[in-house]
Amino acid sequence: MGNIKSAIKRAQVSERNRLRNKAYKSAVRTLMKKCLVAVDSFGADPAPEKMQEVQRHLANAYSKIDKAVKRGVLHPNTGGRKKSRLARALKRYDPAPTTATAPVTEAAVLASPEADPEAPPVPTE
Repeated sequence: MGNIKSAIKRAQVSERNRLRNKAYKSAVRTLMKKCLVAVDSFGADPAPEKMQEVQRHLANAYSKIDKAVKRGVLHPNTGGRKKSRLARALKRYDPAPTTATAPVTEAAVLASPEADPEAPPVPTE
């Protein structure tokens, strides 16, 4: 602890922020664990009610992670990694429904009704 008034105050502010950050990180870890447990439960018995529970836990975890990033408790990349980990865990048991669609080509984009007829053509290489 410093002897100078500003150093003493800085130490107090740092301690206060450390405790706040610790609480946020702990809450993020808790919500992530709850979400992962719900995902495993859904994987064992895929029922619509369990999927709703997973979605609720996922939304809570995403919200807390985003708030932690916004407040500077977590680095943005760390927040993204944690959210990705949760989404990947859910995707193991509930893959997103894939629809057979043709790949979007430049000709299809130009032929779409949203294409501006007045715009000059796009050069192709």
